Amino acid sequence: MIDPAVKVWSTAGMAQARPRASEGGPDDSRRLTAQGQERKQQLLDGAAELFAERGYADTRVIDIVRHAGVAKGLFYWYFENKEALFRELVEHNRQRLRATQGAAMDPGSGPLLQIRQGTEASMAFMSSQAHFFALLEVENLDKQFADVLRRGTEVHARDVATLVRAGIDNGSIRDEDPMLLAYGVVGAVGSYGHFHRTGRLELPVAELAAFVGRFVVCSLAADESIARRVLAEPSCTHVAASGSRGRVPE
Repeated sequence: MIDPAVKVWSTAGMAQARPRASEGGPDDSRRLTAQGQERKQQLLDGAAELFAERGYADTRVIDIVRHAGVAKGLFYWYFENKEALFRELVEHNRQRLRATQGAAMDPGSGPLLQIRQGTEASMAFMSSQAHFFALLEVENLDKQFADVLRRGTEVHARDVATLVRAGIDNGSIRDEDPMLLAYGVVGAVGSYGHFHRTGRLELPVAELAAFVGRFVVCSLAADESIARRVLAEPSCTHVAASGSRGRVPE
């Protein structure tokens, strides 16, 4: 049984972040009408609430359609089965995280500063979606979803590695294996996010995001003077707007 507090998580906004099949998302070539998209979102939202309340294994398709108030046949028009729906929930949220990272990074800035900006934005996003990530941690115990959950980590790491390579080329990032450095960044974001979400770190989101951003810069910078210069630049502006601690109550 998952913590009842998880049920407040909503999938609102996921429809705007629908992944392309080429990025590992659901391959749905049908163009939905506005009403169709609304019905599909209704099923996604209802399923998210039930998964949070009961867990994945104890939620049936019939429970989802009853909760959404639609016919069972409609469920299978949009999703092959319950597993496909859950995978789409995960993919949507991954795309939202990626979009948040991209919006936070100034394309005119150097790669090390962009990594800092993306890191801070990631921390803020994970805090705002704390209940979703708590749900993922529980469902990650089920090996049937290991691939889709791992995919998000790999995409994040590849994105960071691209910036790391650019930083190595311009001398701002130390010359080490780009993927090893990228996994370090992803690991820092994931670990600090987990500690914050579970209440082991009692810090406002903005403070924690700024700390992790500094931690990443100091870990990657080719030397101290470069780190100081990057840290003197403005941080991710919209992180400060998130005042929630993003904790999932025990």
